[in-house]
Amino acid sequence: MKKDSDNIEKVGKLADPKLNNQPLDISSFNADDIESFYKRMVLIRKSEEQLAKYRENGVIGGPVHLGGGQEAIAVGVSFSLKKTDRIFGTHRSHSHLLAVNPDPYRLFAEVLGKDTGFSKGMGGSMHLWDKPNGFYGAVPIVGGTIPLAVGAGLSAKMTNTKDIGLAYLGDGAAEEGIFHESLNLARVQKIPVLFVVENNFFSSHMHISERQPTDLISRFAKANDITSKLVDGNDVCEVANAAEYLINYSRNGNGPVLLEAITYRSYGHVDWRQDIDVGVNRSMEDLEDWNKRDPISRLKASMLDSDFWSEEQDQFLMEEMDKLINQSWQQAESDEYPVSSSTNDYVFYSSKK
Repeated sequence: MKKDSDNIEKVGKLADPKLNNQPLDISSFNADDIESFYKRMVLIRKSEEQLAKYRENGVIGGPVHLGGGQEAIAVGVSFSLKKTDRIFGTHRSHSHLLAVNPDPYRLFAEVLGKDTGFSKGMGGSMHLWDKPNGFYGAVPIVGGTIPLAVGAGLSAKMTNTKDIGLAYLGDGAAEEGIFHESLNLARVQKIPVLFVVENNFFSSHMHISERQPTDLISRFAKANDITSKLVDGNDVCEVANAAEYLINYSRNGNGPVLLEAITYRSYGHVDWRQDIDVGVNRSMEDLEDWNKRDPISRLKASMLDSDFWSEEQDQFLMEEMDKLINQSWQQAESDEYPVSSSTNDYVFYSSKK
């Protein structure tokens, strides 16, 4: 007898890394754009590898939530953003920030608590901010920035700037009530906001099968009559194409949109660990399969196949990136900490200059 649950919508084949590890179709972008995608993803990956190393050896004192394997989402989405759009992140937002401002030095300085960091050393890894480049903030409260992005989109609508709000969130945040309230309000008020769901199937250490009746988050967009797209989050070209359509659709007065990108973390929930032994249905075999679907290696394979990129160019890029990362880290380490008297400077708001 067929059960009602057999009819429920699911992610389907996109959840199987064995079926999605082939090179990418890069034909819809020019060579400069593809090279830019690749360089930005490599920068994000190497920046996070640096943070993982120094968190493991104790140089970094606070926790860092790493997103290795998910770089294609922020890079693809950011392709169609303007500096005047208003981006809000999560507790795992290194990629979101570096995708719009590739400055590992200031990120490193922030994580090390230095005065030269993005948030003047006051925020660390989870409280990032770079308003000049459209990144309005990240917080560790799950779902906490979703309504802020809706408010930013409403402001853009009221001032007719053609800008959008953007909220990054994970599949775990889709279980927060504020997510559903935000979808409803955004749709009713026809607010220009993009919800980007980075669905990696884990909320902390718990698999989505233990938390929800299906692994498809974009079903909530359908329930709220919101236009959405489901994509392979490890295919930067597919992400960029879908995001471009949704962003333009929202900019042109059609209200909120949602992008669900299927991906996987090579790191565990927090710090450098892989969390193989504590996650439900997370095994070394799973991780190895997903690593074959790595967004960087798949794009590189496509670039090599298209003959506009070579192994020699790739080796040179890696050496240059390593040099940039090391120089940025050394500079950040040598920077000064904020003076102790500044502790209360950002606690209370004052209109006085």
